[in-house]
Amino acid sequence: MTADVLVVIGAGAIGQAIARRTGVGKQILLADINTDSLAATADLMETSGYNVRTEPVDVSSRESVRELAAVAADLGPVTGVVHTAGLSPVQAPVEALLRVDLVGVALVLEEFGRVIAPGGSGIVISSMAGHMIPALAPEQDEALARTAADELMQLPFLQGLPNSGAAYTISKRANALRVQAAAVEWGDRGARINSISPGIIFTPLAMDELNSAGGPRYREMMKVSAAGRGGTPDEVGAAAAYLMGPDGAFITGSDLLIDGGVIAAMRAGRL
Repeated sequence: MTADVLVVIGAGAIGQAIARRTGVGKQILLADINTDSLAATADLMETSGYNVRTEPVDVSSRESVRELAAVAADLGPVTGVVHTAGLSPVQAPVEALLRVDLVGVALVLEEFGRVIAPGGSGIVISSMAGHMIPALAPEQDEALARTAADELMQLPFLQGLPNSGAAYTISKRANALRVQAAAVEWGDRGARINSISPGIIFTPLAMDELNSAGGPRYREMMKVSAAGRGGTPDEVGAAAAYLMGPDGAFITGSDLLIDGGVIAAMRAGRL
C-alpha cells in the first residue's frame, strides 16, 4: 500500500517541528534550497524513525516548484503540504525577499493546488508582521490575493518599496490573502489550506533578527506581550497539527495568529 505523502518545504526548525507532529507513518518529502541543511535534517529525522526523501527546491522558480509537485505526486497521494521557507528582512534585499516570501508562496499554492489529494490539507507559515501594517486599499488586497504568481512583481504598489522590512510586511499580509483565495480552488479538490502567522519563535532566523539593529524592538515586543516570552517551534507544530488534522476539518482559508499577544499589545497602545 502506498503511503500518503507529506511535503515539507523548508528544512528549518518550524518545518522540522511540523513534520514530526504530522509525518508519522507517511512518506515525507523534505525540500529546501540549502542542500547541506536538507541532508542534515533528513539524517536527523531518519534516525528518529521517519521515512524521509529529499529534493532541492527554489520556491522563487515556477519550474522548480512544479518539478517538486510532480515528484510528490509520483510518490503517492499528496495529503499534506507545509510551506515554511522564507527570508527575514535582515537576510535579503527587497527584490529577493519579494521573490521568496511573496511569489514563492503564490507558486506553492498554485502548483500544489493541482496535485493535492481529496481530503488533503496544507499550511503556509506567514508572520505576525502581516498584521502590523494598516489596512490596504481594497483593490490592493484583491491584487495581492488573485494576481497570477508570475505577474506579482509587476504590481505598481510594490515598486519602490523603501526597505526589506516593508517588503516583508506586505508579503506576509499577502500570504494570508492568497491562502484565503486559494482555499476555493483547493476546496474544489476536496482539500483545505490555512496559514499560520507566528510571532517571535526561537529559530535561527529569529536569532538573526534579535541580534540585528532591530533586536531591542523584538525584546520589547516579548516584554509587553501577554505571554511575556517568545514561542517555540513545537508550539507552531502543535497548531499546524490541529489545523491539518481531523479536528480542524471545518477550517480552511483562515489565518491563525500565534504571537503570544504581541499584536494585541500593539493595538492596545502598549508598544
